Amino acid sequence: MGILTALDAVRQATRLVDAMRLAEELAFEASREGGVRTIRVLKSAIADDNQLVAIAAIHALAGIFDDDADRAISKLLSSKEGYLREHAAWALSSRVPQVGAVSRLIGLVIAGGFGGMVAQRTLEQWSNAAPENIAVGVEGALLGVRDEDARYRLVETLGLVGSSMTIAPLLRIAADESEHEIVRVAAVSALGQRGPDPRVVTYLEREAAADSYLADVARLSLVDVSASPSQATPTALTVAQLFLHADIDADLSQVGSGDNGGIATLLVRLGDALMTTPDASTRVERVITLSRGSAADAVASVSEIAAASGGHVYGRVPTLSEPIQSASAWPLRVAVRRGIRRLLRAAGGVDVLHLRMADVGSLAAADVARELDIPVVFTVAPDPHAVIDSLDKSGTLTQQNFGDVDEREHFWFRVRLVQRLAANADHTVLFPRPNLQRDMRELVGIDLTAHPERHSIVPEGIDMRVIDRAVDEAADLAAGLPATAPLQQLSDLLEALPESRRGLPLLVSVGRFHRVKGMAAIVEAWAGSALADRANLLLVGGDLQSPSADEQQQLEAMDAVVPAAERAEAGLVLSGHQPNDTAARWVAAARFGIPGLAAPRGVYVCGSLKEEFGIALLEAMASGLFVVAPAGGGPATYVQQHVTGLLVPTWDLERLQEAMVDALEIASTETDDERAALSRATVEDSFTIQAMAQSLAEVYSDVNQAQAVLGEWAVPTP
Repeated sequence: MGILTALDAVRQATRLVDAMRLAEELAFEASREGGVRTIRVLKSAIADDNQLVAIAAIHALAGIFDDDADRAISKLLSSKEGYLREHAAWALSSRVPQVGAVSRLIGLVIAGGFGGMVAQRTLEQWSNAAPENIAVGVEGALLGVRDEDARYRLVETLGLVGSSMTIAPLLRIAADESEHEIVRVAAVSALGQRGPDPRVVTYLEREAAADSYLADVARLSLVDVSASPSQATPTALTVAQLFLHADIDADLSQVGSGDNGGIATLLVRLGDALMTTPDASTRVERVITLSRGSAADAVASVSEIAAASGGHVYGRVPTLSEPIQSASAWPLRVAVRRGIRRLLRAAGGVDVLHLRMADVGSLAAADVARELDIPVVFTVAPDPHAVIDSLDKSGTLTQQNFGDVDEREHFWFRVRLVQRLAANADHTVLFPRPNLQRDMRELVGIDLTAHPERHSIVPEGIDMRVIDRAVDEAADLAAGLPATAPLQQLSDLLEALPESRRGLPLLVSVGRFHRVKGMAAIVEAWAGSALADRANLLLVGGDLQSPSADEQQQLEAMDAVVPAAERAEAGLVLSGHQPNDTAARWVAAARFGIPGLAAPRGVYVCGSLKEEFGIALLEAMASGLFVVAPAGGGPATYVQQHVTGLLVPTWDLERLQEAMVDALEIASTETDDERAALSRATVEDSFTIQAMAQSLAEVYSDVNQAQAVLGEWAVPTP
């Protein structure tokens, strides 16, 4: 094709997702041609005003093994543009160590954030070949840095250098009582990776005897020092599943807060259902659900998981920091990787690890799975591809501003991570989509027809028992029976509305307060139309007392439309996050109404920019509500247009508003429960958690059997 032609193809692509895919062809052409001319062309492209082309050129330059290419990439580490610095640090990970770049990479580690993570990752890879250079550079940087967070990152980086030369400085920092606690924590955690060195064990045992946060970390490091991958071959099928950015508990008490979305509900229900599938030959005997937790929780988790031979158990991965929203959690990579490794070792044998997100948890878990030789099942979806495409269509994301947005959203890294996870997985699971093969080929670059045996289409499912209880209670309340506690809680919220607004139907939405979920867009569409006079709006989700950055952004966007002091008068009800069972009852109440407070035949609205499948939507349909849903992704496979709901491009605010108006009109004219019964039957027939569990149990069993066959072919150690 030629380097100029490949570069022009990227620049002239009509869609951003196409341009990103064509960047791989640009990199191939660069590695094939190389030479002074190619390097000059790519350096010129990096200086271009087109930010996407500049990023593509950096990664193309990384494929040319030439000193001039090394110098060009290293120079970008000092660029005033953050996205150029980040991509240069990432690109250098595929190069041999560059002594002149070490100090600048360390500078990025000191600065922190996503750029610090990719710089640290590159330094970790380089430390295999040049441990002295990395260790000396980090120790030198520690002499001049006083900020405790920056010192934490430097000590953590020092701990990634596998050489024994780092034991002495790590012990010194760990024992220094004048040092910041968080910095000592980094040193103690790193010591757990040093093997049973007598100096390390002696220090950790002494520190672990105390009663403190540092002692909890020391106890975890003692587990790491003594642990080794289990060689046991369990007779029962064990599956581990992970979602890092949630406080997942069996009661689902935190759903809707921060990043605790539908995935948290799914993993709890699925883990339970996997052990009760009707086919005993594929039944899973033990499910380990991993999510975040404190160091003390992690200590307890190790013992609980090691002792559990069956059942659904929960493991806590300590991030050694305050909870961080998923988009900003990349710097937790090292702590998360250690926590996941510790729990999977404690399990004494995991047959399959199921990953679902292109996030720091999956990045870390994939490394651990490769190290411990655990087969991986990956649920691959066009995420963030679908978001990129939606933003592209709306005009808010272009080739010219791509780098600025990427610095915040990390689209390029996440797209490549999806590709890497899918390519290395033993099996991939996909959600149904109207044009699945085309979307996976055009958005993600995966040809599902090439190896169909490696892919399974498995729709998500919900627990109909929860929904049926919710519907029964809501129907009883509408018939005049006393309210149950959850429905009394909703009644109390609605009683705070002015008399003039009581008795209007409810528009309701349940989910995280995140811009991708479109909660603020729903408020804007509702408040800017006649809808505000015809229905009250109930949003269930978000931590209203201590909002995360994402939640705060959504709240501010809502306040710009309906000031907080005027919410009740306007008919806007923000309840904050609620347990899943409570939210289910409130959604059912929107269908049946609450005498004197809410009219029946409300509508469920999902304003997500993208929805891969939609647990909350399924629950709303199962409750009998008419729904408004995104036109793309999974909802289009189960929402019948103008029958059970309306599909709309939710990124278009005007069309979202029109759909909400039309949906309320359709619902208000219903005279019987025929449509509600159809909505419920749609879910019950195809989208139960039991059906999902059976399908996945078969996938896990097949992967486990394939792994056993590979083991039989393994060459025995002499």
